[in-house]
Amino acid sequence: MTEKIEKQGHDTVNVAAEEPVSVSAASRLNSAAVIILYAIVVFATLAYGAVETWSVGFISVATGVLVALWLIDGARRSEFRLDANVLQLFIAGLIVIGVVQLLPFRSSGVPGLSIPAASSISIDPYATWNAVVLLVIQLIFFAAAYALFNNADRVKRLAVFVVTFAALLAFFGILQRLANPQGIYGWRPTPQAIPFGSYVNQHHFAALMEMSIGLTLGILLGRATKKDKRLLLVIALVLMTIAIGLTGSRGGVLSLVAVAGFAVIFLFGRRSKIAEDEPSPLPGKWTIAAFGGLFAVFLVAALLFLGGDESLLRGIGITSQDDASSGRFHFWWVAVQIFKDYPVLGAGLDAFGTAFPQYDTWNGAFRVEQAHNDYLQILSDAGIAGFACVAAFVYFLFRKGFAIIGSENEPHRRSIAIGALAGCFGILVHSFFDFPLRTPANAFFFLLLVVLATTTVRFPRHRHRHRR
Repeated sequence: MTEKIEKQGHDTVNVAAEEPVSVSAASRLNSAAVIILYAIVVFATLAYGAVETWSVGFISVATGVLVALWLIDGARRSEFRLDANVLQLFIAGLIVIGVVQLLPFRSSGVPGLSIPAASSISIDPYATWNAVVLLVIQLIFFAAAYALFNNADRVKRLAVFVVTFAALLAFFGILQRLANPQGIYGWRPTPQAIPFGSYVNQHHFAALMEMSIGLTLGILLGRATKKDKRLLLVIALVLMTIAIGLTGSRGGVLSLVAVAGFAVIFLFGRRSKIAEDEPSPLPGKWTIAAFGGLFAVFLVAALLFLGGDESLLRGIGITSQDDASSGRFHFWWVAVQIFKDYPVLGAGLDAFGTAFPQYDTWNGAFRVEQAHNDYLQILSDAGIAGFACVAAFVYFLFRKGFAIIGSENEPHRRSIAIGALAGCFGILVHSFFDFPLRTPANAFFFLLLVVLATTTVRFPRHRHRHRR
């Protein structure tokens, strides 16, 4: 006995049908794998963004469990689910570049050293090895998300999870900032950083919020969203926006504007193509403009009341500083110099901190680990080859996302795709001024948004039928 199974984005193939017991067990394993995916995101976010070695270790174990469940589920079904989305190839490309950088193709003869220098292409093979391991984890997470979130219900639940979890994080972050504890959760001190919420870096928390705001706006302004859900979405939007303001992140505020502009343009641009005789629950443009003005006034008042003028003014970048770029121009210049010396494969993934002192023209009092511009840093870390992988990822992300937005007629799916793509656009803008995607928790969130924006699912036109 056989049955037809239509794979996402592939031709229909025939496989042997399993016994009911096996199908039930496979379904439970599939659901367990989905829970593991959610657990990885939650744990990474609450564990200080997963920026420490111990947290990456736990995530590695969880990823191993995820792979085991995924494989066993495929064996039980006699079908291994794997989406062939091209975006996965570019992450794999970065992994290949990192592996090549670890090969001993460079001369280790350095005079004056009592021990031999590293002979790998990477000038910091330990950092590059850690970067490769993290990329492998993220690729497995990405591929599993594509394979598991492959139907309408799971896509909707994933979108609700992102918005709800982000709103709760924003609420916690606001309370913690108002309480002003000595450290994260009241026990984790951060003497060399300004934390916010569960993150050591407040700017990266702002990046998490801007991604989530994009998805929230998409669902809120979507035509299929019911009125009783809109108030909850507005509350979530207010909390996330206030959290961004309290972080004082200038890049976060600029990215928030980019997210809002992207979401509104595509939501209402797509709406203009709808037939004029089709009813729409969206309010008129003047109503939206008035609401937006009142919302902005409310947010400014809330930020001034909660955080004082210093937080807000710094957030929009009008405070007087000796260096308006906070040193970023110098870091960017160093990244360019490193790229000039290592143009093809770069100095090594995550090797910027090791290369920086060789090019630094300051007094050397500070150790700088990141270039504060992800695009320049990928040039210095992985050269032209790595930058090509990143550029291709961004190109195909928006190409696929725009195709879904333009062709999808199901309101829920279209709203989720626009919101998710707006969130991706926001953090890509933020990456010009900072390194938000180098926080693993943000990378996991970003990959989930990419899945929401680009995965192909079939929404049924009529979920419920009236009985006579």
